[in-house]
Amino acid sequence: MPRPSKLPTAVKVLIVDDHPVVRVGLRTMLESEENISVTGLAGSVAEAFSELEKTKPDVVLLDLRLPELEGIEAIGQIRRSYPDVRILVLTNYEADDYIYRAFQAGAMGYLLKSTPQAEIVRAVEMVNGNQRYIPPRIKERLAEIIGREELTQRELEVLRLAALGLTNKEIARQLFISDKTARNHIASCLVKLGANDRTEGVTTAIKRGLIRLPE
Repeated sequence: MPRPSKLPTAVKVLIVDDHPVVRVGLRTMLESEENISVTGLAGSVAEAFSELEKTKPDVVLLDLRLPELEGIEAIGQIRRSYPDVRILVLTNYEADDYIYRAFQAGAMGYLLKSTPQAEIVRAVEMVNGNQRYIPPRIKERLAEIIGREELTQRELEVLRLAALGLTNKEIARQLFISDKTARNHIASCLVKLGANDRTEGVTTAIKRGLIRLPE
């Protein structure tokens, strides 16, 4: 059966996934839509950049498990080099860290690989139109994550200093606050991050991109 002819304004999609069978399956599925054109397939970030340069897609359908470079980092690199390209995550990972960090890095949507074809197509169309696509299940998780992690600027400052190994007394001295205030800030950070102790709080904040250690 011949494929339908593509509309002149068909959304150009680049599929990036390290599994060949998945790539081909996604291409076959998306190519059945007259308003979507798959311009390339890539199995790694290096291949993705080569295809981005050659085919200039509108949307990148990106898995988070990639060889050589984590998918979250790939989102950031693609956004910096091709700011007009929209990134739609399609992955098996549903952990809070992945969801939060993907959006923070610049993803426009987040789908699981169990998502039905019609919803994937709708998501491609929406992110191409510069609209976020967040399914209800992911939206609930994201709301919970953001609610837990809404740290104040002062709390972030305290966490950055804690990450450098400063004690509460040293943090207080550096920020010109009392020891008790510094201790309260740390306690508040732990609650919002869902961490059990100071070390876990700092580690969680770094993993989620809330603070960074100096290089």
